[in-house]
Amino acid sequence: PGLLIPLTLRHQRPIQLAKKVHQTAGWLGVITQKNPHVEEPGAKDIFQVGTMAKVLKVITFPDGNTTIILQGRQRFKVKAILTEKPHLLAQVELLKDKALNTTRKKTKALLHSLREVASNILSLSPEGPPEAQVVLNNIKDLDFLTYFLSANIHVEMDKKQKLLEINNSNRRATLLLQYLLKDLELTQLKKEIQGKVHTDIEQHQREQYFRHQIRVLQE
Repeated sequence: PGLLIPLTLRHQRPIQLAKKVHQTAGWLGVITQKNPHVEEPGAKDIFQVGTMAKVLKVITFPDGNTTIILQGRQRFKVKAILTEKPHLLAQVELLKDKALNTTRKKTKALLHSLREVASNILSLSPEGPPEAQVVLNNIKDLDFLTYFLSANIHVEMDKKQKLLEINNSNRRATLLLQYLLKDLELTQLKKEIQGKVHTDIEQHQREQYFRHQIRVLQE
């Protein structure tokens, strides 16, 4: 919810659906498939919680692929699948985030902790876009921050789905913080391994150089 996300479509059924929703200014329900390799997912192939989204733009490329720009609005839960042809049509229940009976101080602490750990991960990841830190610094709402980080964190798909399904803001933020701390630990370990390998290579190259110089002097 709240995020702008490009989605590339390669099959006619979802392309036609996205165009229809865009033309009628309707809502599109976005749900993750349990198995991404299923070509035409049915009711049994999708999770029950997804995100309502507006289709802001449809871009068709010469190769036939279509990219749509989505803006997530609100989470929902599937109550019943009404039909599967030509598209999945469902009766849904809109979900609202609920806050625990915790102090404002604890909520601010969660916000600060999430931002700090995410910033540390960014600083260790040179491939990360520089504007990500600017965006991170300007997010003041805990729910939006958790959604922003959940969409970008490197974890398995089922863990992201679990975050989406949690209705409690603070509980979702706490679980996300656990995922981020594990990601930070892994990122730091990778950085240490890469640094050691780089040092070993430099040491080997220096040894090779000195051996070459000794041979030249001996000759």
